[in-house]
Amino acid sequence: MSAQVQKAASKPKFTLWASVAAAVIVIAAIGFDTTVVKIGSEHDVREQAFSPEAYGAQEFPKVQANVEQRAVAAVDLANAIAADKKAAGEKYGVATSTGPVMPVSLTGVFGARKANYNEIKVDGLPADIVVRVQTGPAVNGTDLRDATGKIEFGQFTNQIEYQDAGSAINNEMKKAVLAGLDVENLSGKTASVVGVFKLINPKNWLVTPVKVEVK
Repeated sequence: MSAQVQKAASKPKFTLWASVAAAVIVIAAIGFDTTVVKIGSEHDVREQAFSPEAYGAQEFPKVQANVEQRAVAAVDLANAIAADKKAAGEKYGVATSTGPVMPVSLTGVFGARKANYNEIKVDGLPADIVVRVQTGPAVNGTDLRDATGKIEFGQFTNQIEYQDAGSAINNEMKKAVLAGLDVENLSGKTASVVGVFKLINPKNWLVTPVKVEVK
């Protein structure tokens, strides 16, 4: 009789220990699958809602440095395009669905301002090549976003974020590059420009700048 009572009494203890062990296992599993994110860290930023302003401020300096490093002198680039447009695009540009984005450096004299750009006459370029520089206030296109090949659609939640990223980089460029220019009085002034343009029409370059130095 006493053996039966002892056996019966041991069952609650066994059940208790089994429950404790199961709880430990569950807690351990949760801990293993949980990532601790430090506030302000890279992972913390990713968890937050997408901020175009923060993204533009973060990415434009990288785009600027990349374009400056890869920029090809305008005359050399024009000669390469004239010789073989496709080969020039593959050698110097970053492919997009509508044409390669080409990095270029040039020095020339600004012409009259028209809408959101100024034409610029570049020494050594054929007269039939028209070069325009976007000087704002509106800066169109996603050439800066696409210039490095390192910013891709898959990095964003949707097409809206991807488009906003391009606009944000343009906006940051305006703050860093165009804000210091007297854009209404550029005509007749010599300037050095580094920027990018999409190679669609070899005779018409619309350059989005990353650097403008007026002399």
